[in-house]
Amino acid sequence: MKKVSIVTVNFNQSAVTEDLLESIEKLNSYKNIQIIVVDNASIANPLPEWSLKYPHIVFIRSEVNLGFAGGNNLGIKEATGDYLFLVNNDTEFTSGLVEKLLQVMDANPEVGMISPMIKYYSNKQLIQYAGYTPMNYYTCRNSCIGLKQKDMGQYDHITGPTAYCHGAAMMIRKEATDKAGLMSENFFLYYEEVDWCEHIIKVGYKAWVCTDALIYHKESVSVGKKSKLKEYFMNRNRILFIRRNAPLSKMLIFYIYFLLLVVPRNLIAYLKSGDRNFIPMLFKAIWWNFTHSKNSNNLGYPINTIK
Repeated sequence: MKKVSIVTVNFNQSAVTEDLLESIEKLNSYKNIQIIVVDNASIANPLPEWSLKYPHIVFIRSEVNLGFAGGNNLGIKEATGDYLFLVNNDTEFTSGLVEKLLQVMDANPEVGMISPMIKYYSNKQLIQYAGYTPMNYYTCRNSCIGLKQKDMGQYDHITGPTAYCHGAAMMIRKEATDKAGLMSENFFLYYEEVDWCEHIIKVGYKAWVCTDALIYHKESVSVGKKSKLKEYFMNRNRILFIRRNAPLSKMLIFYIYFLLLVVPRNLIAYLKSGDRNFIPMLFKAIWWNFTHSKNSNNLGYPINTIK
C-alpha cells in the first residue's frame, strides 16, 4: 500500500486548520498516511497544544514566514510518502478523496500531479475548479474551468490532462519532485504552483484532474479578498512567472501588453474603487522585476509586517 503524506500550512488560522484535521480524521478512510502541519510563524504558536491533541501528526514550526511555497517545501522535506498531497488549511476533505486520486496516479505513471474537483465550502453546489486552460504567455492569463458554475453534472467523471493543478489541493508523485525540484520560494504567494506545474511537466510528467474526487475550499482565509499584500504579489509574480517560463519573443510582447494596457487599466480601477494605496504596490511590483533576477530570493516586501 502506497504511503501518502498530507501537507498543510497554517498561518494565524489555528481554528481553520483544526477543522481540516478533523475532516481528515472523520472522512479519510485511507490508512497509510502521514499528516504534516507547518506553522508559518503565526503570532501565537499553536504547536504545543496541537502536539498534545494530535500526537500522531507531525508538527513543524517555522519562526519565519516562508510563504505558501516555503511552508509547503518545509513540510515536503519531512515527508516520507510515495505521494505528497498538498492541501490548503482552509479546505475540508470528502469521503474517498485520497483513494480516488491515488487510484488514478497508480494506474497512470506518466501523471506527476493531480487535483480533485474543488467546490466552495460556503456554497457546496458552486464549482471553483474542474481544471485549467493553458496559459497565454502573451497576457499571462488562463481560465479556471467551471469557476463559479453551479454543479449540474457538467464536469462529472472527468479524469485526464489539464494545463495546471490547483494549489488548494494537489497530489504529487514524490519522484516528480525529485526530478523537478521543489516550489520556487521567491514567489512567496501566488503563481508558485503554476510555475511548479510547468517545471514538473518539463521533466516529462503530466498534470491531470479527477472530478470524481472532491474537496471543499473556504478560500482567502489567510490573505483576505483585497489587500496590499495580495496586490503586490499578484502583479509581481505575474511578471515573474513569464520571466521564468515564457519564450523570449512572447515575453517581450507580454512586457508591452502589461505596461501599455494592464498598468493603465489597474490605475483607473484603483482610483474608481478608492484603493489609492494599491498604486505604489503596483509600481513596486514592476520595479522589483526590473531590478532583481528571476531567481532572486529578495521578496521586495516587508514580510515581518504580515499579521
